[in-house]
Amino acid sequence: MKTAHLSLGSNLGNRLGYLQKAVDLLDKHPDIKICKISSIYETVAWGLKEQDDFYNLVLEIKTTLPPKDLLQICQKIESELERTRDIHWGPRTIDIDILLYEKIEMEEECLTIPHKYLLERPFVTIPLAEITADLIVKGCNISLIAKTHKKMNEKCLKLPYEIKNNSLSSKNT
Repeated sequence: MKTAHLSLGSNLGNRLGYLQKAVDLLDKHPDIKICKISSIYETVAWGLKEQDDFYNLVLEIKTTLPPKDLLQICQKIESELERTRDIHWGPRTIDIDILLYEKIEMEEECLTIPHKYLLERPFVTIPLAEITADLIVKGCNISLIAKTHKKMNEKCLKLPYEIKNNSLSSKNT
């Protein structure tokens, strides 16, 4: 099985509920096994700023699917969860991006791996570093990039919720 990392985000409706449903649907797929789930973070919108804040998390998965087939599954789940693509970088019930897939580098119209904005987005680097601290992407240590994003005071608040054993719960603080 191959290792991939996915970013999930939601800023419409029941954000926690959409994240949970997306994790459930990914986990139920016979060719996908969820290995690690980051904490859930609340972050400001990226790109189009005039919208509600997002809840984000990152998954590490194992899969037998090639990258383009994995993308199709992610997009099918987005559709099932009523994702619409009316406005570029606009509000959405769920967004599932493939961040990394093994050490593959590809750039095609439908899919770029590593994700072309991966190193620029605190809502990706911070949860990704949480579950894969020693990861190097495009020659950069993901933990150092995440620390830089934290120092820039970008809003990326860890929420008191977690998805463990694919079930949403409040963290004991």
